[in-house]
Amino acid sequence: MIVGTAGHIDHGKTALLQALTGQAGDRRREERERGMTIDLGYLYAALEPGAALTGFIDVPGHERFTHNMLAGAQGIDLVLLVVAADDGVMPQTREHLAIVELLGIPRALVAISKIDRVDGARVQAVREQVSALLAPGPYAEAPLIALSSVTGEGVETLRQALLAAQREVLQRGLDGGFRLWIDRAFSVAGAGIVVTGTALSGQVAVGDTLMLGPLGKAVRVRGLHAQNQAAESAMAGQRVALNISGERLALEQIHRGQWLSAEWLYAPTQRLDVDLQLLASETRDFEHFQPVHVHLGTQDLTGRVALLEGASLAPGERMFAQLLLNGPVQVVQGDPLIVRDQSAQRTLGGGRVLDPFAPTRQRRSPERIAQLQALATAVRLEDILPALLANSDTGVDPRQLERQFNRPRATWLLPDDVRLIETRQGPVLFDTARWQALKSGVLAHLARFHELEPDQMGPDRDRLRRFTASALGRGTFISLLDELLASGALSASGPWLHLPAHQVRLSEEDEALWQLLQPQFDAAGFDPPWVRALGHDEAQVRLLLRKMARLGLLHQVVRDLFYTDAMIRRLASMLLQLAEDNPVIQVAAFRDALGVGRKRSIQILEYFDRLGLTRRMGDRRQIRPDNVLARRTEQ
Repeated sequence: MIVGTAGHIDHGKTALLQALTGQAGDRRREERERGMTIDLGYLYAALEPGAALTGFIDVPGHERFTHNMLAGAQGIDLVLLVVAADDGVMPQTREHLAIVELLGIPRALVAISKIDRVDGARVQAVREQVSALLAPGPYAEAPLIALSSVTGEGVETLRQALLAAQREVLQRGLDGGFRLWIDRAFSVAGAGIVVTGTALSGQVAVGDTLMLGPLGKAVRVRGLHAQNQAAESAMAGQRVALNISGERLALEQIHRGQWLSAEWLYAPTQRLDVDLQLLASETRDFEHFQPVHVHLGTQDLTGRVALLEGASLAPGERMFAQLLLNGPVQVVQGDPLIVRDQSAQRTLGGGRVLDPFAPTRQRRSPERIAQLQALATAVRLEDILPALLANSDTGVDPRQLERQFNRPRATWLLPDDVRLIETRQGPVLFDTARWQALKSGVLAHLARFHELEPDQMGPDRDRLRRFTASALGRGTFISLLDELLASGALSASGPWLHLPAHQVRLSEEDEALWQLLQPQFDAAGFDPPWVRALGHDEAQVRLLLRKMARLGLLHQVVRDLFYTDAMIRRLASMLLQLAEDNPVIQVAAFRDALGVGRKRSIQILEYFDRLGLTRRMGDRRQIRPDNVLARRTEQ
């Protein structure tokens, strides 16, 4: 169990931990000289013989060091709120309590300290004052223990309360990737760099490789301590010290606010969607796009808050918002955060991360708000996923979901109405009904295209995507078209897509003119005549050949130079044959196979580049095996 103190300056937090554990803790020379805690202090003790070590984090109480208190409050299991009997509730008592409530720390104990300085009536008055303070919040039932660190009265009662809480602390999930916010970094002679923090999730072992953010450096775990004891591994919920090494890694590069995570989980972000609550104690509304300080883990960043459901947020109210941070963070769904004012003098509110990969567009749309409502009200990925997919026309990247929820895909139980679509850019999750609706929409748009352009065979893939104004990524759209083609709902004539029943015929005049021109194309082989050399009205011939190109009967390689579809297929077959001998096709090899000039060979190859049959690499080509023309040519 990890216990963190909270409370006003000089209310006896450090002295209480010493009385409780018999240890002075980790104090700095400046703190000893000034008689106050400035930075975080750490100590470990068994609360009774044979008990597991409990980690204690002592935080400063002065308002100037609230940022240090926030760094120490992350990842603790229980907060020990200390209120001095001679002072009673003070400003930092209230602010610290507000912070730990916003962070969602599950348990609290209250120590009414310094009772040796006051009489019983004063102790009772402070007890009532603290009870009234706690009553509206989640710690209304928290035990209040009066004690003195000087005389020892009540210290044993507190110890027993901590032991009871320790037996009830739930073990954190170990399935996700390892995460740790760094709160200290130092060098140990003979070992090297050591960083410490509270493990938030997962497990880590000696020999593991982690990512150090936001530097993006891979580091190796050379050794570790868990709860201040040497160990081979550590897990979520423990205070951990990691001895790390990495290429050109220097202590000067590492400081509080950075993080360590599993390699697959590493995904820094600067735009987060959150569930934001403004403290009821605020005297004015929170305005849209207001500049703030944001505390996430041990990190303190500046940024702005874009409200998503209105222009302002009233005190005590909550609203979905998007944080636009001035630096990268590594967070997952459910992580708590604290928001302070621009000067970092006052805590304004806080909340939870809903989506660490917030969209830049349509962030206030009804569909996006519905997704955020699902993220705010449900906990399990399987419960949230249907609402995410039902309100998405572009699907959801499962790799992003893994990082958002810190859940490897192997642990998911996907609902029956969810489909995994494989695309060239990777898998995408879709609601089955939504995916079917998208396919129906494409077919409806294609029917409309045929009405508008009856003399065309159909659009190519990219033109159809533009015509449908699809929000899908190109790779996903192509996967959708491939499914339609495979099912027979869609047909292709060369690169042109059309409904199976759609047919385009030349007019009688066009047919007659083509009968006159076709012998010249057949006789020319790989070197067809230019439009000007065909011996008829140039404008009329050009119009006919372009129409036939739209029908898929001809191919316009360059302006006024057309090849028949049969000839293009022969040329494609020759390319495939060349690729069998050598996967890298040289222009010279293609030129020699055709028996035409280099310029004409390059024109043909560039046309195949545009069709997607070949991929150009300088003056060389490679066949794209997934191209429709390549597959049909092979058939």
